[in-house]
Amino acid sequence: MSRMADLDLEIRNMLDEGLTPARISTLLDIPMQMVYDIVDAQTADDSHYDESMDGDFDSAMASAGFGTDEDYGYYGEEEE
Repeated sequence: MSRMADLDLEIRNMLDEGLTPARISTLLDIPMQMVYDIVDAQTADDSHYDESMDGDFDSAMASAGFGTDEDYGYYGEEEE
């Protein structure tokens, strides 16, 4: 990886560990704005999280291309 990509990953890991931006700036000897840019980017990434798939069986099967019985015209056995 490039130096900037390595630095980006290192900053993200340090943030995940709970270090403050000021502490990260001091430890890495970089401007605080660089750390804040990563914080802003990370926050923007998190805000686009798609929660439409809630993890239940029906959602998983629909995502895989398998609909419900009703999607294929089956509504159960007809009683006579």
